[in-house]
Amino acid sequence: MTNPKHDTDSAATGSPERAGRKEWTALGVLMLPLMLVSMDVSVLYFAVPAIDADLAPSATQQLWIFDIYAFVLAGLLMTMGSLGDRIGRRKLLLFGATAFGAASLTAAYAQSAEMLIASRALLGIGGATLMPSTMALVRNMFKDAGQRAKAIGIWSGVMVAGIALGSVMSGILVEHFWWGSVFLVNLPAMVLLLALAPLLIPEFKDPAPGRFDLLSVPLSMAAVLPVVWGLKEIPAEGFKLSYAASIAVGLLFAALFIHRQRTIASPLISPDLFRSRGFGSAITLNLISALGMMGSAFFTTQYLQSVLGKSAMEAALWALLPSVLIGFAAPVATVLVQRGVNRAYVVATGFAISACGYGLLALAGTSSLWTVLAGAGVLASGAVIIGSQLTDLALGAAPAAKAGAASSLLETGTEFGGALGMAVLGSIGTAVYRAEMPSSAPAEARETLGGAVALAGQTPGRAGEALLGAAREAFTSGMHVAALAGGVLLLAAAVLAGVTLRKVSVAASSERVEAEPEKVPA
Repeated sequence: MTNPKHDTDSAATGSPERAGRKEWTALGVLMLPLMLVSMDVSVLYFAVPAIDADLAPSATQQLWIFDIYAFVLAGLLMTMGSLGDRIGRRKLLLFGATAFGAASLTAAYAQSAEMLIASRALLGIGGATLMPSTMALVRNMFKDAGQRAKAIGIWSGVMVAGIALGSVMSGILVEHFWWGSVFLVNLPAMVLLLALAPLLIPEFKDPAPGRFDLLSVPLSMAAVLPVVWGLKEIPAEGFKLSYAASIAVGLLFAALFIHRQRTIASPLISPDLFRSRGFGSAITLNLISALGMMGSAFFTTQYLQSVLGKSAMEAALWALLPSVLIGFAAPVATVLVQRGVNRAYVVATGFAISACGYGLLALAGTSSLWTVLAGAGVLASGAVIIGSQLTDLALGAAPAAKAGAASSLLETGTEFGGALGMAVLGSIGTAVYRAEMPSSAPAEARETLGGAVALAGQTPGRAGEALLGAAREAFTSGMHVAALAGGVLLLAAAVLAGVTLRKVSVAASSERVEAEPEKVPA
């Protein structure tokens, strides 16, 4: 248990107390839920055939088994971040870990598709509590700006690594056990978190949070979910009026949500956060970075499997290689900032690096494994540099008492950016693919690369080979155009970062925030 008087005294002197061994050990404990939540995004990739054989879900149910987790997570992030500020971030973390563990157990032994969908929804609720809680607790435990930057760099690297590891672990577990094992792997980590968190992690919450606005909860969900759903469906199904209407409805509710936050005495998300210097810029630039990262994933995953002909497991293993570069990105960026390099230039360089990754993708042919892997690695490295620095900037600029709300805005922006990247760049690539495919090709083959690959497998002889070759060429052409568009966008973001962040004084904002009371007895 930490001493609130000591915390106030250290803040009054203007020299934030430095974290010790206990805080760094606690950071390791916090990485457990972060790793598992990020892994759950991709953990079903190889379990689907076994689930289909066992539970026999309909096509619609199969989509919901995949998507319900991300939808619930995105819709509840702002609510849970604000709730953690009010009831205590450690308390919310422990609640989320319990819910995540229980949902993992029910998912592993689900007896029907409906039960698995419900369990995945509960996992999304648990994930929505864990993501902002871990980030906010990192902000609260590491008051020293240099230590906080290192801790957030680790946080960013673990989150990206978890997404990459999820699909590989899924393949290994399903091959040697049964599909439910992909969920049971969560239980030991959650039990360890529940045992160690009360001993190592102090409680933090807003000492004057105000009344919790219940009406803002459904408003925030109505703003987020229709937009995310519409953006996710467009690259898969093409532009349809229903998807545009869904996005429009979400934007309407977003306007109502923002209006309510500005006019009520105790908002769910305080507009004052955006008055903190650099906070709004960090949220916007982080969204653009997520757009670039997820937009590239739309192409690289299909390229490895459908263009190069790798199996799903082979593709997942190859996709681990770019993570070697990712491991060096955040620490190098942190060192540069600590040695006096303006953060604006580091973030701008991260965007330029990611743009170079897109440049490599634009050079790939139909048999360019190493070019695509290098492009993916360079792009992801730039994204980790951007994410770690912008997260540190946003959390340092926001009042410490509002760390949960600030964290949830960052995460919600990431979800929006990822969906927007899939929609915009995916739609560009799909449009080029359809334009490049021969008019004589069957309609199913002209629609998507997956359709062409399936049809080519059913077509014997040279006709099938010709169809497959044309589809791979068309997809690669689409990837080239989308990569060029993504590269231009990221270069523009590099300029924007250099302009908007150049005069942001991180040290000044950190000193101002640390002077605010942030800790209460647990």
